[in-house]
Amino acid sequence: MKQSNFPPGWDEERVQRVLEHYERQSDEESVAEDEAAYESTTHTTMEVPVELVAAVRELIAKRRVG
Repeated sequence: MKQSNFPPGWDEERVQRVLEHYERQSDEESVAEDEAAYESTTHTTMEVPVELVAAVRELIAKRRVG
């Protein structure tokens, strides 16, 4: 049997709860959740050229550590 690798703090039970949450959401609830994410005043979403993704991830990692 294949052993699953979960991020720190995650396990099979938590994954199942998240899946159930999204499977039960109506289309309207899903859209509202997506739209709310764009209204955040502490985070942003942007397109990054694929060739720059590694550099952007490195910058974010350095900021979290420092």
